[in-house]
Amino acid sequence: MENKKWIYLNNEIMLQKDGEYQLGKDKEAVYSYFVDYVNKNTVFFHNLKEKMKYLIKNNYYIDFYEMYSHDEIKEIFKLVYGKKFRFASFMSASKFYQSYALMDDSGEKFLERYEDRISITALYLAQGNMEKAREYATMMINQEYQPATPTFLNSGKKRSGELVSCFLDEMGDSLSDIGYIFDSAMKLSSMGGGVSINLSKIRARGESIKGVENCASGVLPIMKILEDIFSYANQLGARAGAGAVYLNVFHSDIMEFLDSKKINVDEKIRIKSLSIGVIVPDKFMQLAMNDEACYIFYPHTVYQAYGQYLDEMNMNEMYEKLVDNPKVRKKKINARELLVKISQTQKESGFPYLFFKDNANKEHALKKNGNVKFSNLCNEICQLSEVSEINSYYEEDVIRRGISCNLGSLNIATVMENKRVREATRTAIDTLTTVSDLTNIDAVPTIKKANEELHSVGLGAMNLHGFLVKNYIMYESKEALDFCNVFFMMVNFYSLERSMEIAVEKGETFKDFDKSEYANGNYFEKYITKEYLPQTEKVKKLFEGIHIPNIEDWKKLKEQVMKNGIYNAYRMAIAPNQSTSYIMNSTASVMPVVDTIEVREYGDSTTYYPMPYLTNDNWFFYKSAYDMDQKNIINLISVIQRHVDQGISTILYNSSADTTRDLAKLYIYAHRMGLKSLYYTRTRKATIEECLSCSV
Repeated sequence: MENKKWIYLNNEIMLQKDGEYQLGKDKEAVYSYFVDYVNKNTVFFHNLKEKMKYLIKNNYYIDFYEMYSHDEIKEIFKLVYGKKFRFASFMSASKFYQSYALMDDSGEKFLERYEDRISITALYLAQGNMEKAREYATMMINQEYQPATPTFLNSGKKRSGELVSCFLDEMGDSLSDIGYIFDSAMKLSSMGGGVSINLSKIRARGESIKGVENCASGVLPIMKILEDIFSYANQLGARAGAGAVYLNVFHSDIMEFLDSKKINVDEKIRIKSLSIGVIVPDKFMQLAMNDEACYIFYPHTVYQAYGQYLDEMNMNEMYEKLVDNPKVRKKKINARELLVKISQTQKESGFPYLFFKDNANKEHALKKNGNVKFSNLCNEICQLSEVSEINSYYEEDVIRRGISCNLGSLNIATVMENKRVREATRTAIDTLTTVSDLTNIDAVPTIKKANEELHSVGLGAMNLHGFLVKNYIMYESKEALDFCNVFFMMVNFYSLERSMEIAVEKGETFKDFDKSEYANGNYFEKYITKEYLPQTEKVKKLFEGIHIPNIEDWKKLKEQVMKNGIYNAYRMAIAPNQSTSYIMNSTASVMPVVDTIEVREYGDSTTYYPMPYLTNDNWFFYKSAYDMDQKNIINLISVIQRHVDQGISTILYNSSADTTRDLAKLYIYAHRMGLKSLYYTRTRKATIEECLSCSV
């Protein structure tokens, strides 16, 4: 095996000296990684002009000289390199060079350093505007903001996929509808985006086709085909295809849907790589909490009886009617037993995701424009969608909106320390809006329509746990709740403010803005009737020197938005951002960490990732998520959710000693606390070694 000195140095972190881990060894590993590997495998050029000309000529980069002079390009590179950036951990450096740095066509030599990728991304997103290029470059090299993987990976490249992270669409119930989604899924997957499909309109197994009973095959064969599509269609081998499917809990195929993720199920049924999510209306949660009988329905018979799809219905109003209607075919089950089955499946496989449909729609600012019905691969996108009608060749299709959303995340620690919450938020919205404006997916009309009409973006955040630890605040504390309430209110305010200004600059709002809760002012009521200011002394100190929007600020913004509109129909969504958080040397998203020192297996080696800002003094502030009261995590997420117009990827952590009923109770609690969704459930085995937080 090749002598990888940097691996050995990184591993020496775990060799205790005087009872303490040698955390400084990680910096030595970074130095060795560059000296002994990166530098030796990087193509060097005499100067920037030579480098740019080579990369443009050989089709690595687009021709930036069509947008900028060489002096302008040089200015941005000089600005970025002038920051003298150094990776804070070996994991950060290795993640960038393994996954993001541009390689030559042989795949053996690096053509970019971190500073180059940032400079190129800034230049590309600025589209010739030097002022914006400076802003973007400064923000990214300061690690205040990180674009999502597709944007950071593909910006400025000649041979690249799309810049957008997420695509969602609904599958109709005809062969033409199904074929359209198969085709769309393949195209979108090949562009590098994650694709999520709502299958709730598909007739169930055993339903009629053209009046002949017991002909329909149900959702499972469709899931199998989609799994193969995502496996086949990847982004030039650089990024694997990924997909998810959602099914309404009242759909009669729900049992088979859940069984597809069981490890010991027949291979003909088992779904291995496709993610699954369950759409859960309030009515089902009510039935489960009351331990009542529950009916699941055959969706085609519902459509035949009412001319409306099952998953389009308000189940609080329609459930009893469906139960009483003899024309609607149904099965009787126990709601609580089904909820427990969901928890059993989660404990075994991590799936399904849970999407609390009515929670998402109660707080939906576009509720008069359309309904939120399902979510994406990471369960944080909450946008309206509509099923299209794909007709026979001689009939014109009726194209309606799917969902397109591009993502990026603020680094909470750096924007707070630099006192740039306002500036970073506004600039981040600019970058995301640019990605939306540059995205033109002609190959998939539903996605193209959604992007052109709604300009949706998803600004998130990372490094919450890291920031709290750096400031000696426990994740489960009242100070953490206090901080999140203020910080995310501010991100909401400044993202709205900037979206309003963009609408003025472009002379355009998102389609049907006038029907929204922004236009009538209802959205702002909670902010003009209550102050969201720090309540604890510690949090007050954190915000010293930072203006916090008050009631008067919100009143003014309300007037401006009602008058001018906003450009982005959706602005915020908090993704898991695990991959990009490594580059930023941050904790992922707003979730607590699992390990104080994370262990990663790569090929024939093991690497260790100490959590950001970790010292032997603040060690115990990195309490593992597994050791936390999960209700405390839910409480914190619920505070953040108040200010986020879309959703938050929320993970539950349980030990193998926890029962499925314990997990089901957490679903009920999360629903009651207003969460819109639950992402994975992670299970720690009872046999796991002593956690690092307790081993010092």
